[in-house]
Amino acid sequence: MVLGSEVVGATPFLRDSHMRYLVAMVFAVIGAGLAMIFISSQVADWVVARQTFESSDDAETLNMLVFMASNIVGLLIGWLVGWTIAGAGSADSQPS
Repeated sequence: MVLGSEVVGATPFLRDSHMRYLVAMVFAVIGAGLAMIFISSQVADWVVARQTFESSDDAETLNMLVFMASNIVGLLIGWLVGWTIAGAGSADSQPS
């Protein structure tokens, strides 16, 4: 028979260092979602409007590229915010 305390103690995912990764991933998804909804489309349209193109395919390719790059930047910013917030209260980050 396995007791609850043995299961929780044996689960490495519940330790602080692993929870920091989880919090960072959640914030990364939130950051990418917010960037996709509020920023990426406007940035992509702004970049494409300042260029001249010979075909509409080139314009659409650049629009998609800038849109995805903006989403990746939002993902990275969200990751960094989550990593910083999760590490602010951990025992590893406090001076001894």
